[in-house]
Parts: sequence; structure tokens; C-alpha cells
Amino acid sequence: MKTVLCYGDSITWGSDAATGGRHDFADRWPNVLQKALGPDVVVVTDGLRGRTTAFDEHLAACDRNGVRILPTSLYTHAPLDLVIIMLGSNDMKPAIAGTALAALQGMRRLVEIVRLNATRDGSAEPPSVLIVAPPALCETANAEFAAMFAGGVEQSRMLASLYADLADESGCGFFDAGSVAQTTPIDGVHLDAENTRAIGKGLEPIVRMMLGI
Repeated sequence: MKTVLCYGDSITWGSDAATGGRHDFADRWPNVLQKALGPDVVVVTDGLRGRTTAFDEHLAACDRNGVRILPTSLYTHAPLDLVIIMLGSNDMKPAIAGTALAALQGMRRLVEIVRLNATRDGSAEPPSVLIVAPPALCETANAEFAAMFAGGVEQSRMLASLYADLADESGCGFFDAGSVAQTTPIDGVHLDAENTRAIGKGLEPIVRMMLGI
């Protein structure tokens, strides 16, 4: 039995821009991936709305700093064979960080944490890491979201290239979710059901390869 942890933000949680709620269970990309991989793989979802790679959100009702929470998640779900990390969209908020470079630095730290912490549960070696670049933000007529992510559209378009280079440097897998999915102009950040399903389907081949199944 293989275990995969999907560590992400509202896209992993399944935020539906059209309703403000959550996509149906079957439409969320980790669950699409679970169905595609079959019963010999357990896919665990740890998605939190607003989560950043490594930065604090002081207005939030919970801790959204991905670096601070990841060790707890790793220990909770250990032993793990693969950790999929898709974060960076919320880093594009000017009040958080506002640049693709900051997200890159945060992602680099997340990879380090997986490597440093995951063997302390008694596993022989740390799990593999798959870095996923989220779909780039898009322009939106939603005034609040447009202001919240001011300047983020251009910066978010840099994430895939930066993350791909990081994956090469650190020996991680890489997948560009923007190659199969697009954000919706309803809010410029989230996905409709079709596009979130597409991420789960798109990830299946590389996840199979990394798990050796």
C-alpha cells in the first residue's frame, strides 16, 4: 500500500468560486487522483484555504503558514511515499509577499522540511516530493479579489518556470497544473469543477511513475 499526501491551499481544498463553497467530493483533484490510482494507493488531502508557502496571514482565524504546519502534517500521516505540494497562489497577495521569488523561497523550504522530518517516524528514507505549480491567476472583475491580488497575475505566471528549476536542483518531480487547468475569471484565483478534475487526471501519470506502480 502506497500513501500520498497532497499539501496545498484552497485549490486542493476544493474552493468553488461560483458558490463560495466547496466543490463536490468527486470533483476535488486529490479525490480524482485517488480514483485514478485505485485501491492500492491512499491519497490524503491536507488543503487549507489561504495557506501560503512560508508566510504569516495575521488576519486569518487559523495558521496559514505552510512551513509551520507541514511537520505536523508529515507526522500525522506517516509513513508517506510521496508528498505533493501545490502552493504559491496566496503568496501573490502584496500583503503576504507579492512575488514569485518569495514563493520559490518558501517552496524550497517546504522541500527541505520533507527531507529533514519525514524519516523520523522510522521510515527508511524520506518520501519523494512532487512540486506542482498552481494555475496562474487571471484578471477578474471581482473588485475585492482584484485588489487582494494586485500585481499577482504577472508574478504568478513566473511560478512554473521557477518551480521547474527548483525541482531539477533538488531532485523532485515537477508538474505544471497550468498545463491542464485555468483559473476562473469569477475571482481570478480558483477553479471550476472541470478544471480541478483536470489537475487530478493530469497528475496520474507522473504520480504512477514516482510511486513505481
